[in-house]
Amino acid sequence: MKCLLQPNYFGPTLMAVTIEELYRNYGILADAKPEDLSQHKDAYQGILDGVKGGPKEKRLAAQFIPKFFSSFPELADAAINAQLDLCEDEDVSIRRQAIKELPRFAAGENIVRVADILTQLLQTDDSAEFNQVNTALVSIFKMDAKATLGGLFSQILQGEDIVRERAIKFLSIKLKTMPEDAMTKEVEDYIFTETKKVLEDVTGEEFVLLMRILMVLKGLQTMSGRQQLVELVVEQAFLEQALNPADPDTVDRLLQCTRQALPLFSKNVHSTRFVTYFCDHVLPNLSSLTSPVAELDIQLEVLKLLAEMSPFCGDMEKVETNLTMLFEKLLELMPLPPEAEGENGENTLSDEPKLQFSYVECLLFSFHQLGKKLPDFLIDKINAERLKDFKIRLQYFARGLQVYIRQLRVALQGKTGDALKTEENKIKVVALKITNNINVLIKDLFHNPPSYKSTVTLSWKPVQKAEAVALKRPSGEDMGAGSTMKKQLSPPLPRRDARQIYNPPSGKYSATIGNFSNEQRGGFRGGRGRGFGGRGGRSRGRIY
Repeated sequence: MKCLLQPNYFGPTLMAVTIEELYRNYGILADAKPEDLSQHKDAYQGILDGVKGGPKEKRLAAQFIPKFFSSFPELADAAINAQLDLCEDEDVSIRRQAIKELPRFAAGENIVRVADILTQLLQTDDSAEFNQVNTALVSIFKMDAKATLGGLFSQILQGEDIVRERAIKFLSIKLKTMPEDAMTKEVEDYIFTETKKVLEDVTGEEFVLLMRILMVLKGLQTMSGRQQLVELVVEQAFLEQALNPADPDTVDRLLQCTRQALPLFSKNVHSTRFVTYFCDHVLPNLSSLTSPVAELDIQLEVLKLLAEMSPFCGDMEKVETNLTMLFEKLLELMPLPPEAEGENGENTLSDEPKLQFSYVECLLFSFHQLGKKLPDFLIDKINAERLKDFKIRLQYFARGLQVYIRQLRVALQGKTGDALKTEENKIKVVALKITNNINVLIKDLFHNPPSYKSTVTLSWKPVQKAEAVALKRPSGEDMGAGSTMKKQLSPPLPRRDARQIYNPPSGKYSATIGNFSNEQRGGFRGGRGRGFGGRGGRSRGRIY
């Protein structure tokens, strides 16, 4: 820990004192009338001298110095620096005692200084001492929130990296627990202003924490407040620039920003700019995206983000272009039925394509949401041959769905409680939701004209009454989707009743479902470099 002290604060005549002298000086000050205390400056100076004694003298000095601090304004700097000396002592018990008493120095102009000092002390590696610093900071925050924030933000903007990191984490955790009377409009405005300064040069992790800080401010929980936050995220996301899919930092920045924006979107705060950017720059490069985290399925992650944003998309200038991009991606992921026989007459059913259910759920949902804005897209904007090809693919996919839905229902039949909580059954429950969602969306598209009225909850969203969903018997509507589609298609596909249409998915499907949450979606793990600006030009200097 670097020294927080100003040099020579005791002057040249400093001498260590004994326990007896400390108690005698304390007695003089304790017995004096308040109006006469200033006459005993030598006694208080004797207590200050105790910081250069042994462990017992230092512990007493840590308690005595703050008790009479306010009575000797001319010794204020010396007293604070003496206490700081104890805060840096080699004996951890002395440090804790000195830190515990620091809030007693927080009065008037000293609050910012004490807050700055406590913020620097957050760098300690001793857990008990760290907790003591946190407690002291909370204590002075309740005395004067804005002044305390001044000390915290001073170190966030100018302090060492470890201090900056811990100060940001302190605010992200503690702000939401502060009493309402401390969080005035003036205080919230100050937090917003200072946070915007910090956001000019941040890492990905810092960005997430700073957004968490802003989201607890009452003034930003209104519609206009959420819109302000979206504007901040847009600035960080660089949506005016083309995406470099080969750069993991660029991809990570977009993912982090989109995740932070998601909770802010609503029917009045639109996701249009993000959805448009994904359709213009991300989907065309989907297969070449470089994942910032080795274990992250970057394509599925991107598709999930797009699906979550799509219901909150407002008016779009390029809705037809965006729908066309989603349509093309669906064609890539929804294969045509395989031929029954190969060139040599042998059956090739074992080579049937894998059906990427998780990917298709996301794309179908996004297409379904944007399709509401141009309901005639499949009729007027797609030629007859392509529409016929699309419906053939949809029907083949739906038939594979029915096989898998039946298998899942059989596997989950009769299972309740703990039995559904095993990892294998959790995957099956989510898989059943994915397949049911796709089934509903495909049926909508087979209406004539296509319909966009059905509502589904994305499979990775919190499931209510999961057991009921898992154990629900297949309804006539669920099981009849295939036959309904056959009546609407012309000409019908050849029957393939005598063979197994589809092998249950593995790999990309089963290993990745259910992993999507705002807190754990990859990004900035493993100590990579600073992806949000580098912060290379910040000052490392200290005020004290």
